[in-house]
Amino acid sequence: MPLPGQGLLWFGVVLGSIYASRESATQGNWTTDALNVLLIIVDDLRPSLGCYGDRLAKSPNIDQLASHSLLFYNAFAQQAVCAPSRVSFLTGRRPDTTRLYDFNSYWRVHAGNFSTIPQYFKENGYVTMSVGKVFHPGISSNHSDDSPYSWSVPPYHPSSEKYENTKTCRGPDGELHANLLCPVDVADVPEGTLPDKQSTEQAIQLLTKMKTSAEPFFLAVGYHKPHIPFRYPKRKIRQSYFASVSYMDTQVGRLLSALDDLQLATGTMVVLTSDHGWSLGEHGEWAKYSNFDVSTRVPLMFYVPGRTAPLPEAGQRLFPYVDPFAPASELLEPGQSVLDPVELVALFPTLAGLAGLHVPPLCPVPSFHVELCREGQSLLKYFRSSSVEVEPGLLGGPRESIAYSQYPRPADSPQWNSDKPSLKDIKVMGYSIRTIDYRYTVWVSFDPREFLANFSEVHAGELYFVDSDPWQDHNVYNGSQGGPSPRH
Repeated sequence: MPLPGQGLLWFGVVLGSIYASRESATQGNWTTDALNVLLIIVDDLRPSLGCYGDRLAKSPNIDQLASHSLLFYNAFAQQAVCAPSRVSFLTGRRPDTTRLYDFNSYWRVHAGNFSTIPQYFKENGYVTMSVGKVFHPGISSNHSDDSPYSWSVPPYHPSSEKYENTKTCRGPDGELHANLLCPVDVADVPEGTLPDKQSTEQAIQLLTKMKTSAEPFFLAVGYHKPHIPFRYPKRKIRQSYFASVSYMDTQVGRLLSALDDLQLATGTMVVLTSDHGWSLGEHGEWAKYSNFDVSTRVPLMFYVPGRTAPLPEAGQRLFPYVDPFAPASELLEPGQSVLDPVELVALFPTLAGLAGLHVPPLCPVPSFHVELCREGQSLLKYFRSSSVEVEPGLLGGPRESIAYSQYPRPADSPQWNSDKPSLKDIKVMGYSIRTIDYRYTVWVSFDPREFLANFSEVHAGELYFVDSDPWQDHNVYNGSQGGPSPRH
């Protein structure tokens, strides 16, 4: 019987340890000068980007970053909803350890006083700063974005955040409305600006101040778009989503261009990712809240000066700003890509190792009493591969990698709270693994009081072979008959 809170670990045992996790103890520290870190977290961004092969997306600035980066093609979040995902990858612990499946608890009180990525960098001499949506606001980050534990200075939130439900969309009647998603005239918006524009401006100001600092910095910038807070006609969702991606790309472009202007690009590692994906009609959904690839798969790329790309020559710009709406230019391909499935909980050990810090040890089981450890496997081996003679393009090793995700439900059949159940209402947990070949999910009974998954009570299962069924439309769990899954 699994220990409370250890559902995914037990799931791996039940599956018979299909692939053995191998991480040599020699993957410890890098010998390197202290690199600054710029961590860009985008809300609800699926890999609808040019660098991931999407020819509809206009994302030239992120594509440019990818051209100097190591790009992970199959990176997955551990739960497809904001607060649990962010707490998971920022602590390096899975949702079964943080015990956060909703928005209503603070892990330091509810589960354990776990260290975070920025906290670890802060304790190792970095100035750590937060701009925009990094931790999820509210109870899940103690109404403080985990300050002062994680940050050297108070986190910054754009003043225009509070107007997200204000009437700013001008309709055909000439009046402003709140219940539409539409292009806005910034003059119609309170304060004459938007949250992501303010976050970019603040981040650039912080970079300017840190240019002359003797201490390295860790700056996390969280962008709100393409998260969609409004209800709107379904026919406009795809167009509006892609427009929001391009708008966010302009902000990333301005931020990276400033990194060039301040001559910080040669000493700053840049990482871009998202908290989870987003469905644009796949499986009949227009949101997230599932274990499918479309909800769990996220962009993940690392630019490491001198390692993923040569250091620029004097006067050379790595990140000149590119207008997404200018006439189409040649699509920039990623520098190198990794096909192996990886997890967002890998961020903690990977960032630490790339920055030259001691890589926190793997967690024991259980680990609620351990402040500093990590449940994700380090990705450093992929960067070691890129430092030796390899062919340009795809990197990868034996098919041993597995990415775990999970999602809670209140019942097997649809309920009013099926997508976002509170902890007390969770009765079924879907544990899912993604390999390079397939996605396999089992839905089992879950006791929210004991945080206990019961794998002897299987409610339903899903099995998809991604080569022949990339959108995961044909469930072959029960042979050719398919099988049910809660809510679907």
